[in-house]
Amino acid sequence: MKNTVVTFMEAKKKGEKLSMLTAYDYSTAKLIDGAGINAILVGDSLGNVVLGYENTISVTMEDMIHHGRAVARGIQNALLVIDMPFMSYQTSVYDAVMNAGRLMKEGMAHAVKLEGGIEVCDKVKAITQAGIPVMGHLGLTPQSIHAFGGHKVQGKDEIAARKLIENAKALQEAGAFSVVLECVPAKLAEIVTQTVDIPTIGIGAGKGCDGQVLVYADAIGMFDDFKPKFVKQFGQIGAAMTEAFRKYDEEVKGGVFPADEHTYSISDDVLERLY
Repeated sequence: MKNTVVTFMEAKKKGEKLSMLTAYDYSTAKLIDGAGINAILVGDSLGNVVLGYENTISVTMEDMIHHGRAVARGIQNALLVIDMPFMSYQTSVYDAVMNAGRLMKEGMAHAVKLEGGIEVCDKVKAITQAGIPVMGHLGLTPQSIHAFGGHKVQGKDEIAARKLIENAKALQEAGAFSVVLECVPAKLAEIVTQTVDIPTIGIGAGKGCDGQVLVYADAIGMFDDFKPKFVKQFGQIGAAMTEAFRKYDEEVKGGVFPADEHTYSISDDVLERLY
């Protein structure tokens, strides 16, 4: 079944959990879509996983559009959400709407995601009024990593917890159809989930959320620069790839590959006429 922002909302009402993974290329998106995952996020985490940056701040609109289009071509049923990169929406409402529009038109997104609470609600409202669905993102927001002083759990004291709840309510009021909760205490995330009518998608926020999202490379053991506590590896594809590459290297250097079955033939008569 085709996943849309409407089916996301219906899933929450029915108590059905939602699954979401990141993807950054056609082949991976096709595999994820075929597995029945509800949504694919072209996250600005591509800065870490694909481009090798230390954080997401250096990712550009052109990066997101390029990878978004590739992922879109591999999707049949999943909802495609594309991250708005750093400084593509913070500067003004106009910039936010224009860049969200680019992600929809050029990146082929079904929805966009941006980070922040009350301070970005004017952008969320304007983007949704332009007919573009918006997913919010609260808790640990990677684009603000320097302001947070690192990857730290958010909402642990009363003031911060109350602020997170209010931010979630504000995003809903502004028109967001869903909100990601990252690195938030599980019980707090559960309160937020019960407080708002829109689906919450957790990443390091416990099982009380309406759905879960992970970076696909984390989930299958392909990315080992760092491993957050909330990551579970559902496969060791990275190790399998390394072994396959090692075997390829060995067979090429040993003269084993390519074998006869991997080559094309030519008539002996043709060869004789070459001399």
